[in-house]
Amino acid sequence: MDRLFRLRENGTTVRTEIIAGLTTFMTMAYILFVNTLFLGEGGAGIPNHGVFFATAVGAGLVTLAMGFFANIPVALAPGMGLNAYFMTVVLSSGGTITWQIALGAVFLSGIVFIILTVTKVRQMLLTAVPNNLKVAITVGIGLFVTIIGAKLSNIMMISINPDPNTDFNKTHILNSNQFNIVLGDFIHNKDTMLALITLLLIAILMVLRVKGALLIGIVAATLIGIPMGVTNVGGLSGASWLPSFDDLAVGKLDIMGALGVGIIEIILIFTFVELFDTFGTLVGTANRAGLLKDKEKGEKTIGKAMLVDATGVSAGALLGTSTITAYVESSSGVAEGGRTGLTAVTTGVLFLLALFIAPLALVVPSAATAPALIIVGVLMMAQVKEIDWNNFLEAFPAFLTIVMMPFTNSIANGISFGIVSYTVLTALHNLVSPKKTPIHWLMWVIAVLIVLRYALLGGE
Repeated sequence: MDRLFRLRENGTTVRTEIIAGLTTFMTMAYILFVNTLFLGEGGAGIPNHGVFFATAVGAGLVTLAMGFFANIPVALAPGMGLNAYFMTVVLSSGGTITWQIALGAVFLSGIVFIILTVTKVRQMLLTAVPNNLKVAITVGIGLFVTIIGAKLSNIMMISINPDPNTDFNKTHILNSNQFNIVLGDFIHNKDTMLALITLLLIAILMVLRVKGALLIGIVAATLIGIPMGVTNVGGLSGASWLPSFDDLAVGKLDIMGALGVGIIEIILIFTFVELFDTFGTLVGTANRAGLLKDKEKGEKTIGKAMLVDATGVSAGALLGTSTITAYVESSSGVAEGGRTGLTAVTTGVLFLLALFIAPLALVVPSAATAPALIIVGVLMMAQVKEIDWNNFLEAFPAFLTIVMMPFTNSIANGISFGIVSYTVLTALHNLVSPKKTPIHWLMWVIAVLIVLRYALLGGE
């Protein structure tokens, strides 16, 4: 085991890695059920059993590949946001684009990623992107994860005050005067109350430096939630513990149909969002795990991870799910000490076992897992001190990168704002200052592509 994953070289143990893998699984297992809401019969129209199977098996196999091939503590699963976009594409097409055709588009975007990875264009990003933006990506993801945790636990809620002319059938219905972010009702809402208890419990365990604090907190909160009526164990009675292989969507994608209806724009959006989401997640997680300290070794590791991720996109489409991507929640496992692929292997095995323990996985409430994401946000914020805030040329792009992720609910948006602002400001600085700051040619290419992307495809 030590020889396979280089445990001692990375300063970790089998026990630590397994706990880290369990923690990562616990914080991202919600995708097994949330994905069905978007892609299932009530969303894009894929049979529910098919979505659950594709989610569990896709996440399991691709995460195992990440662990064995790249030896990095990153788990993968169908990406939140991209699954919502998948549903939107199908439902808004008026029947022109079926879920089979949409899966074909996902598959083709995966082929694009494989080409970009094999040609090492994706790997060049590590050299091209300046250090202040890399650090900002880590911090921004920390805030992004915090927002996810706050929303899932109902600690953060939205207060809406629409005017009489508001059209609730539109995707965007509110201006800045019509909504406010407010504190959830933790007095009358038992879910929010349990989330606050969990947050305090995990924080206490962290202060006491208890190993496995996140996992212990999640399990304890699940048990505490039983008498509170938050943890629903009623479904365990008479539940079937054998996986269902009915109505699978394996191999049901329609590649020729995707090419036939000319959905290049959709493929480009899948490609664009996945490109930066994955880059941000991999860099942020690897940076947190200390895997980028050795530049040459770090670039090689990220290169392998990107190849697994790219292959996983097309593999997921073949199984019957939207884009499989590296998960931000992997940071929770890193926070527990995960440093090698054994963490990912543990998570991958648990996703495969989820086929047999679906009723038990459903028991864990989001009020128990969401606070762990908030704690991860605290840990990832620690990187912010590495940014030179006295140098506005570094501070402004870093600031935009950090705040645009949580405020626009998109890792890709944060990275885009950071890259464009850094490139433009640095170019202007070099025109007037005798001290030149180098700009990698790839930064120019990416900045232009980003501007074109938003100009031609909009902000969705």
